[in-house]
Amino acid sequence: VCFAAEVTDAPSRNPPHMTPLTATFESWDGASLFYRSWLPAAPVKKALVLFHRGHEHSARWQETVEALGLEDVAIFAWDARGHGESPGERGSAENLGAVVRDAEWFVRHITRAHGFAQEDMVVVAHSVGAVIAATWVHDFAPRIRGLVLAAPAFEVKLYVPFAIPLLRLKQRLFGAGYVRSYVKSKFLTHDVEQQKRYDDDTAIFKQIAVNILLDLFDTSKRLVADSGAIITPTLMLAAGADWIVKNTAQRRFFDGLSSKTKRFEILPGFYHAVFHEKDRRLVTDKIREFVVERFADPSPPPSLTNGDKQGYTRNEYDRLRQPGPF
Repeated sequence: VCFAAEVTDAPSRNPPHMTPLTATFESWDGASLFYRSWLPAAPVKKALVLFHRGHEHSARWQETVEALGLEDVAIFAWDARGHGESPGERGSAENLGAVVRDAEWFVRHITRAHGFAQEDMVVVAHSVGAVIAATWVHDFAPRIRGLVLAAPAFEVKLYVPFAIPLLRLKQRLFGAGYVRSYVKSKFLTHDVEQQKRYDDDTAIFKQIAVNILLDLFDTSKRLVADSGAIITPTLMLAAGADWIVKNTAQRRFFDGLSSKTKRFEILPGFYHAVFHEKDRRLVTDKIREFVVERFADPSPPPSLTNGDKQGYTRNEYDRLRQPGPF
């Protein structure tokens, strides 16, 4: 059952389809996770699914939704568990795999409760959310129309020497714990007003659980090494002056993609919070163009049903069958 009600944090000047509704869905373990939806008045077949950056929440997408101006597309954005209005310890989860499973259940809910087929969806994701989305696409192989990864956190810049081995040792010795983000808002965006909004937003939790940070590191290495298994049409946007993540890992991931339609664009001078930067209109314009293009393509989304016969996974299978040293 989907319960929805208008929220009060949206500007009243917005047309009805730009005013979000709120609801919850039941995930794989029974957790009731929160999401927002922006629904056109007339029935539509196309859907956009948004995954927020780590530390943040779905309300942060409001301005982006307005800027995209996709009046014939329904838009959905969740609060990942442990974030925003979803339950769970702040910035934490059992593991990253649990959050990826949440993503699968979220999309299933959108299909079941709102009637949108995966074949009519495009996913837009930012930073840690982009790693979650990419992992979901890699592991669950959904037949979505397109994937937009904005400043994906495939390799976080950890300025402390030997940070990962030290965190593994800390977790082994002391169990669960947190790492506080060292990132100040002035290193996320050049926009002073957006810096203040970030600093004043009490729903933004500026810590991350150690186990999630380590899972993010391990999962990202797996994704970059095996991105060839992904055939989904993909747009990647890299922040040219990113203080948070390394663009080299993003490029390796992109180069490995088997997607016939793929595009990698660097946003010159942009900091990590690309959706809240001074020139963010450039970001929404690029995404809008990609989304419109994907929905206009009359061919069905690519499928892995023949993956055992040809392509990356078949080639991987053939390589593994070759005799080698033991």
